[in-house]
Amino acid sequence: MFGILVSAGMRLLGSFLTSAIIKFVVYFALLFVVNEFFQLISNLMPQSGQVNLALGGIPGSVWYFLDLFNVSAGLSAIFSAYTTRFLIRRLPVIG
Repeated sequence: MFGILVSAGMRLLGSFLTSAIIKFVVYFALLFVVNEFFQLISNLMPQSGQVNLALGGIPGSVWYFLDLFNVSAGLSAIFSAYTTRFLIRRLPVIG
């Protein structure tokens, strides 16, 4: 009787460890892929100096209204929302 219980316990422990190891490997690979993907994307995005040069021609009267309506916070929120939408829809493991 004791041998049957030990055998059943070892079987359950073995299946648990196998599934835990597989999940660990899959999630680690997913973390690595997403991390490398964002590093690649961040290298392709324009640097802050390039953005300042592009926006340098906007007159002060327009900047007043952009600051009044807090457009900088809105643009960062929109960019974050588009990035999240991309991750959820395009990467099948995450979404």
